Amino acid sequence: MISRHISEELTKLLNEYPVVTVLGPRQAGTTTLARGVLSTYQYSNLELPEVRQFATDDPKAFLAQFKSNVILDEIQRVPELLSYIQAAVDTRQRNGQFVITGSHQLALREAITQSLAGRTGILNLYPFSISELADAGISLAGAEDYVYKGFLPRIYDRSQRPTQAYSNYYQTYVERDVRQLINLKDVSLFEKFMKLLAGRVGQLLDHTSLANNVGVSQKTIKNWLSILEASFVVYKLSPYFENFGKRVVKSPKYYFVDTGLLAFLLGIEKPSQVIRDPLVGQMFENLVVIECLKARSNQGKIPNLYFFRDSNGNEVDVLCEQGRALTAIEIKSSSTYNPSLLKGLQRITRLSDQISQSYLVYSGDSFEFSDGISAVKYDQVDRIFT
Repeated sequence: MISRHISEELTKLLNEYPVVTVLGPRQAGTTTLARGVLSTYQYSNLELPEVRQFATDDPKAFLAQFKSNVILDEIQRVPELLSYIQAAVDTRQRNGQFVITGSHQLALREAITQSLAGRTGILNLYPFSISELADAGISLAGAEDYVYKGFLPRIYDRSQRPTQAYSNYYQTYVERDVRQLINLKDVSLFEKFMKLLAGRVGQLLDHTSLANNVGVSQKTIKNWLSILEASFVVYKLSPYFENFGKRVVKSPKYYFVDTGLLAFLLGIEKPSQVIRDPLVGQMFENLVVIECLKARSNQGKIPNLYFFRDSNGNEVDVLCEQGRALTAIEIKSSSTYNPSLLKGLQRITRLSDQISQSYLVYSGDSFEFSDGISAVKYDQVDRIFT
């Protein structure tokens, strides 16, 4: 089993809270993480119809059967169980009693807010990071290989072919989860929306334009995006405009949590097609942005990731807010250094005295410049946040 960097934070939270909630996309490995780290815990899977029925019909009896600490998998299937978990932890008064996992952030977070406020620590687990693979001795040839192959654990644990794996993943999980959450009458429209969204990855999103191209209302587009975000299919990167004036853009950007799904939706069937694709820069940017997200989340930290762009052409791909300081990250797919790659970082540094660190993330070798800017290869993004 490939070790997950978030394991250390999971162990710490178990010593601080009676309940720890682990959220993540389907097949990201939340169950494997919990059962691997907590081998002494009892286990119950609420995806199983008979287990779910028991928990729904008699929640007190369901919880009473566990005589020790327990992992409750896919808790979003029986969210009403959380009120009874609250009563149980208040009675027992000890930490580490329950680990609950789920793949629908929206429904689960709402239920947690009502029932387990102050009683649970929350972790977001994403698919493998490049550094987690490297620690396990797995290193791919180039960025295009990581983009195409993606990071779902089963692709590495079971040697699944990426194109077929993401085709099945899309049909089995993405469409199924969306159908459960919205009244999806026309699957073909949603599939068109997904492919158009993939074609706009890393770009400022115009909801009106996307709605017109799909053939649905702007309200529907916003609803679908919120569901995809809540289900950990896409990640919304918001613009940073605090202390930067009124000329800053307000539209968000969207990235796919797993680049393998992005490549599948773009019709890419082998790594060499990534390099030749017109969207190679955006796919590389997607890879790096999500690596930043994983690095922060694996430390148990709120991501606090943004981008910056104003109407004067000043922009930087990622800003990470840490207290009052900002870390600026410029992302370029180039493997050869050129001074022009630093223009965005130099401009943002002149605009704000909050910038404490600046990084160029690209495909070349890592080194540091005399002005304090560091160049970091894409497979070493973790070092930015340590």
